Amino acid sequence: MTSSTFTPAQAAELAVVIRSGFTESRHIGSAVVLDPQGTPLIRLGAPEVPVFTRSSLKPLQAIAAMSLGAKLSGPAAALATASHKSEAGHVEVVAAMLDAAGLSVADLQCPSVHPADGAFRRRLQEEARASREAETDPRSALHFNCSGKHTAFLTAARAIGAETSTYLSADHPVQIRVAEVVEAFASETPAAVGVDGCGAPVFALSLNGLARAIGRVVSAGSSAEVGPPGDGAGAPAGAWTDYTEQARTLMDAVFADPWAVEGHGRPNTTVIERLGVFAKGGAEGVIVMATKSGYSVAVKCLDGSSRATGLVALTLLQRAGAFDEGANPASAPEVTDDDVAAVIAAITDPVTGGTDSEGRTSVVGRLALGEDIASIGKRERH
Repeated sequence: MTSSTFTPAQAAELAVVIRSGFTESRHIGSAVVLDPQGTPLIRLGAPEVPVFTRSSLKPLQAIAAMSLGAKLSGPAAALATASHKSEAGHVEVVAAMLDAAGLSVADLQCPSVHPADGAFRRRLQEEARASREAETDPRSALHFNCSGKHTAFLTAARAIGAETSTYLSADHPVQIRVAEVVEAFASETPAAVGVDGCGAPVFALSLNGLARAIGRVVSAGSSAEVGPPGDGAGAPAGAWTDYTEQARTLMDAVFADPWAVEGHGRPNTTVIERLGVFAKGGAEGVIVMATKSGYSVAVKCLDGSSRATGLVALTLLQRAGAFDEGANPASAPEVTDDDVAAVIAAITDPVTGGTDSEGRTSVVGRLALGEDIASIGKRERH
């Protein structure tokens, strides 16, 4: 198995940080944009070299759980593919999922953490103080950002009568189905299998394979018909089309309740909500996005930072013509260059320094496209 991702020598310059007119930092990495048939439109760096997909893989894990009988829909399905910020709504839905399957928080094997959402954390503290409990900020596996995915795994295990105590083992029936779904959608055998931050198996795929897989999920899940069988890799479609029903349920849930995927005002949720584009970031600088017609982009920032990934992914989709008139089904919202620019501004943190005369934080710089992307002109559709 492969034991390394691409090297700095193979990478492209994706973005730069400019402070006070001085280029302070450079983010290098790889990226690829595929059209709905899986043909590369733009490639940067080494998108053929595997990367650990991290949480960008979650749609495939959710589909696997649902295919085994996990009855998920609406916000519960969206939480199965989420990296949530533990808002009150997230926690309530995951708790209801556990209860519906006859499970408890004790069955979850993801780490126990405090809620990332400040408002919910403070609410728990206030409730604890009011009841005079000794612990005023309890840790719980329920608050971990992958708790929805873990609950989906457990629900699938219950549905097939499998052990719940070993649901994270690579040889557990649920994880075996995940591996099958990953290979089917990516048309690629994973180069390595590791342990993700939540304890679940994580697969190393090329960015080509990751983009291909999520493009298929979103297009199959957003259309009454399955798209063309081509995959840009010489392999016919087949097994992945067996999961169209699950993909449709999942995408219906995601686009109906974008808040569940990350959280109100958070980057992934903002992209889904305002552009109608599926977005799923992962740790260590990985992100994947896909339009409802199947254009997809996958990015890996080599230093592991996610600071530039949203900017890079949306810009590459735009340059590839994924938002052009006629590129998407009539049911998809029209997306203009101004719309894309506004979302990029909303999800990209400014470069700050000090305060102004009224005590407000001053903006002294910006995140900008690296020269390898800035030189790409907008692709004409034919």
